[in-house]
Amino acid sequence: MSQSDRLLLGVIAGPRGIKGEMKVKSFTEVPEDIVAYGVLENKTGDTKFKVSLVGSSKNLPVIRIKGVVDRNQAEALKGQELYVSRDKLPETEGDDEFYCRDLIGLDVIYEDGTRYGEILQLHEFGAGDILEIKPEGKGAKSSILVPFTKEMVPTVDLAARHVIINLPEDFFDVPAKEAEEEGTTGKS
Repeated sequence: MSQSDRLLLGVIAGPRGIKGEMKVKSFTEVPEDIVAYGVLENKTGDTKFKVSLVGSSKNLPVIRIKGVVDRNQAEALKGQELYVSRDKLPETEGDDEFYCRDLIGLDVIYEDGTRYGEILQLHEFGAGDILEIKPEGKGAKSSILVPFTKEMVPTVDLAARHVIINLPEDFFDVPAKEAEEEGTTGKS
């Protein structure tokens, strides 16, 4: 099964207690639903995890993985990504609903049709989703981060394989320090 046929559902955040239970950062709409899709896999698909929900801790689901019976085993799995086969997930409904994985690799264009680059990743830092975009061209050395909001990304067209961005004119301006703007050094 290729990586595009699987979706990342969560990441093990660390152990909870001494009996092998683990907190998990879930990327499902309802965090506890991470266990609703059956057996999960690691990134390569060569390790399977039979998971069950045992509670929650600090707004994170707490799971148990069959065969993990102590804190040391749970600690060894910290950072482990948990994937599911895409065919186990429900179909998306409507134009404004899609899986984050569907965005990776889409072209990024301006409203006038000019190509800007390609989506590398979608980051979820807690305060809102952020698109990491690799600009097109030789001079483009690093990626940029764009808030994934309706204002900044008004259109996601999966059929056309692109998103449209609408960035403010000053989006790429680097704010100058107040002292530099005033032409002073702060000394009298």
